[in-house]
Amino acid sequence: MTTASYPRVQTPALITAMVLLAGFVTITGNIAGAKKVALLAVGFGLGISLYHAAFGFTAAYRRAFQDRDLSGIIAQAVMLIAGMILIVPVLAQEQIFGHGVSGAVAPVGVSMILGAFIFGIGMQLAGACGSGTLFTVGGGSMRMIVALIFFAIGGFWGSLDLAWWRTFPETGGISLGRELGWGRAVGLQIFVIVAVCWLLYKRGFTIQRPLWWSGSFTWATLLTGPWPLLMSALLLAVFNWATVLIAGHTWSITWAFALWGAKGAALLGWDPATSSFWASGFQARSLKNSIFADTTSVMNMAIVIGAFTAAGLAGKLVPVFRLPWRSWLAAMIGGLLLGYGSRLAYGCNIGAFFSGIASTSVHGWVWIIAALLGNDVGIRFRPWFKL
Repeated sequence: MTTASYPRVQTPALITAMVLLAGFVTITGNIAGAKKVALLAVGFGLGISLYHAAFGFTAAYRRAFQDRDLSGIIAQAVMLIAGMILIVPVLAQEQIFGHGVSGAVAPVGVSMILGAFIFGIGMQLAGACGSGTLFTVGGGSMRMIVALIFFAIGGFWGSLDLAWWRTFPETGGISLGRELGWGRAVGLQIFVIVAVCWLLYKRGFTIQRPLWWSGSFTWATLLTGPWPLLMSALLLAVFNWATVLIAGHTWSITWAFALWGAKGAALLGWDPATSSFWASGFQARSLKNSIFADTTSVMNMAIVIGAFTAAGLAGKLVPVFRLPWRSWLAAMIGGLLLGYGSRLAYGCNIGAFFSGIASTSVHGWVWIIAALLGNDVGIRFRPWFKL
């Protein structure tokens, strides 16, 4: 297989991607060891999978609301079911390969619901969620680089206010697996997911985008894309499972953005001791240590490199700098809402929704309802920004 066989491939981009990957592997291995390097590999695979199938949550919800397109919802349903089937047996054992494991189980309360709603609005203004921001940045989107910067600022801002928000009523984390039994919880959740898809289909929603290979399969297509939605959905479930096996917890994204924002603020003179969130514990240690020692940061950076590689393979790295001012403004506002909302809501479409439901957490279900309501509001704002 040679580059000449695939004329779309952008060789300089691929060389750059491989140099970056080699550098990240070296630095991560020296600072954090082999486990983090393995997670970097998982993140790299996630980036390729997300990019080649354009697997985003934001556009899927917009198509569902505006065009009654069920394609993205079906793909997410498959991802959730596959994720549960893979992850729940590990969670039920409570350990794997000699280390403990934990799912994404978080409280349900006023701040969490409001955060998910705010996040939903931000999705439609920024044009992406947490994973979508990463793979579009890797794909060369200058607009999404701006959104990512403000995502980090919003996440840091939300962390400073989180203690106040948590004074409002909330429950503890509720795991259906622990309350009902793991088998019953999985069966119940699969029933609900299938029932929702069936009801939407009966109400006139249609599958408008191919879910599997619509033409003949070739190895060139596997390298350069595009991939079918279901292939990416299944791979995301496998990679989330791999994250649990290696890291001992489910895949998450937005914690790293808040951490990056806090590190940036510290460089500008902010004192972490003034914040109850950052003054001690895991947060203080993460702030003190290198980002290459942070699991979520390593995986996020690898997702960007993976998407950059996939874009180079597809020959689609064409950054656009000239955009209407309203589009840039929407990216800034949307990024802030994404960051702030994700801190209040204990995560994004990945950490709260995907990993939450795969962990049988009630908060994952509440999160998606509130986020969809926010998406509906965000869609109504898009025309003003000429999006």
